[in-house]
Amino acid sequence: MTVSTQKNDTNLKEQDNSLNEFQETLKEAASVLNYPSQVFEFLSKPMRFLEVSIPITMDNGQTKIFQGYRAQHNDAPGPTKGGIRFHPDVTPEEVKALAGWMSLKCGITDLPYGGAKGGIICDPREMSLNELEKLSRGYVRAVSQIVGPTKDIPAPDMYTNSQIMAWMLDEYDHIREFDSPGFITGKPIALGGSKGRETATSKGVLYTLQMVSELKNMPLKDMRVIIQGFGNVGSYLANYLYELGAKVIGIGDLLGGVYDENGLDIPNLIDSRDSFGIVSNRFNQAITNQELLEKECDVLIPAAISGVINKQNAHKINCSIVIEAANGPTTKEALNILDERDILVVPDILANSGGVIVSYFEWCQNNQGYYWKEEEVDSRLKEKITDSFKNVYNTSKRYNVNMKIAAYIEGIQRLAEASRLRGWLKY
Repeated sequence: MTVSTQKNDTNLKEQDNSLNEFQETLKEAASVLNYPSQVFEFLSKPMRFLEVSIPITMDNGQTKIFQGYRAQHNDAPGPTKGGIRFHPDVTPEEVKALAGWMSLKCGITDLPYGGAKGGIICDPREMSLNELEKLSRGYVRAVSQIVGPTKDIPAPDMYTNSQIMAWMLDEYDHIREFDSPGFITGKPIALGGSKGRETATSKGVLYTLQMVSELKNMPLKDMRVIIQGFGNVGSYLANYLYELGAKVIGIGDLLGGVYDENGLDIPNLIDSRDSFGIVSNRFNQAITNQELLEKECDVLIPAAISGVINKQNAHKINCSIVIEAANGPTTKEALNILDERDILVVPDILANSGGVIVSYFEWCQNNQGYYWKEEEVDSRLKEKITDSFKNVYNTSKRYNVNMKIAAYIEGIQRLAEASRLRGWLKY
């Protein structure tokens, strides 16, 4: 087993150009559909974007001002929906791109939502629970005028969890002076959360991989898989694959990579990781995250940050399938290279849609006041993501495009039609 404890991997993530990536791919997909230019212009940016300043009294008694954002991409299909991330590298451009991707994701999976996204520039790894609670409540106060169960429904994202959603729910209830469980999803079950929500994104990636394995006639048993990212999504996914007999030979986290060509002991690694998914610092031998991405495997699953597969390393990726569990892990230039190399890339807006699908189920349960068994949630998730995969795959064949363009086509059609029916667009 080899590991890295290297803190910075300079080639791992390119300078944030996620909004440009979103817009360029959107334009390409719109051109395939022969839409007029105003469709692209309307969908290329969020309809609303809010920037807020959140003053927090830290544990040391000093006041610190945090910057936060909320982007609402398009609400033609219904209320907007999207997570809130706490991360030191959050940018307005990233939040806007993520909101656009969420709109497409909801269109692909036929959910009655448009897309949204929120973020706060902070490092939760260096904050106490008391400070995180104050920040969570402060964010809700700052954005309360534009969110709500029929306006914009937040959810967990990077470095946020069910406890943070619980604080946000409580703050919103205090502001509105009534109980509103449908305001936010990803809540604890005791506060109206859905069974199966915490594992939903991982289950969705798993169901997508099962579809690909059938398509490629590659059984999951003994399939060699590398997962770059060992947080909520990566750890649950690794454990599911381990239980199904796949050989998870590589795991990456923020500090480096763990690799064993004979397969890793995933339950032991899960028990050893910290609350932020860090496990590599428990080992001494060195392999960088970049080297991990380039190791030979059958399936590579980037499940951490954007831009990790880029023009510098796309020629060195040594697999036959890439499943994008993270948002925007493969740049457009890299995707072109992988296409030329005949490497199948299952796009993020399809592969990681399990989270928003089960968030929708949670919202439905909150509105009904009736809650489902976990088996029912998983069954409905599998049905929805399987149907979505088939639609995207068939669209890729119909238009002779890769699956990412096909996914954008599926998403754009629904957004454009909803906007046209409302009279916002004429074409």
